[in-house]
Amino acid sequence: MQTLPHHPTLKIILAMAFVVACWGYSPSGIHIGLQAYDPGHLALLRFLVASLFMALVALFKGITLPRLRDLPLLFGLGFFAVSLHHVALNFGQQGVSAGASSVLAQTTPLFSTLLARFVFKDRVSAWRWGCVLLGLVGVVIVVAGDRGLGGIDAHGLLILLAAVSWSFYFALQKHHSGRYDGLTLVCYTVWSGTALLLVYLPGLATQVVSAPAHVQWAVLALGVFPSALAYLAWAFVLAHVDLSRATMTLYLVPPTAMAIASFALGERPTVMIVVGGMVVLVSVLALNLERRPVVIRVAGV
Repeated sequence: MQTLPHHPTLKIILAMAFVVACWGYSPSGIHIGLQAYDPGHLALLRFLVASLFMALVALFKGITLPRLRDLPLLFGLGFFAVSLHHVALNFGQQGVSAGASSVLAQTTPLFSTLLARFVFKDRVSAWRWGCVLLGLVGVVIVVAGDRGLGGIDAHGLLILLAAVSWSFYFALQKHHSGRYDGLTLVCYTVWSGTALLLVYLPGLATQVVSAPAHVQWAVLALGVFPSALAYLAWAFVLAHVDLSRATMTLYLVPPTAMAIASFALGERPTVMIVVGGMVVLVSVLALNLERRPVVIRVAGV
């Protein structure tokens, strides 16, 4: 009797922990990077590093060449997953703490529900509407708790725009996921998004030369870990664990991000941010636990 090969549970747990740590580091890494780089330059440099890393992975693993008719799709994926998402995220984090940013970035499934209803004309149950409304209440609490009611400005909205961008990315990926395998799709998404970010190339060399060493290391880590290695680890997890179960681990990203920000940046989340974060995560969890969820994936940064 032949038994199917399996990976030890410890490997899967370590891979999940690695993904959570990488995506938990991202908000703090962005804040450090913004000390020396403009938001657009930071996004470009981060993904130049990621593109180079993914090129090395593709060289050893091997990926299929894209079909010409799929180029608009691949550039669409790159625009929403890389260009728009990370530029909006970087601009938003100029006025939002790392902890609050990590919570707001987890609202992607809520916007995916709205996208399903108003763009794809899918039926949305009363349960899902309730989850969306609850999540938006949590968003208001987080933004107000971060800067105070009088300090609410466009920065929080830009973080939400980044989450909306991810919801469009997931929608495109969902409708065209059968064309390429996971590694191939990630590679072309990263490369096409990086190509679109080249509009920020003028002036990048000057900022690279003048940036202090600790910022350079932070940006290098952003490119290698959250933007490349975490996706490979996540692909390994999804190959061995049911998606709905695997995504539950991503609810650990905001508290991990807050812990890292506390250590690296000296941030102390307010009670309102913690409460609002719990409301957002509960709403997303409830959305994912519904019998027929629209989107069961949570965004990585």
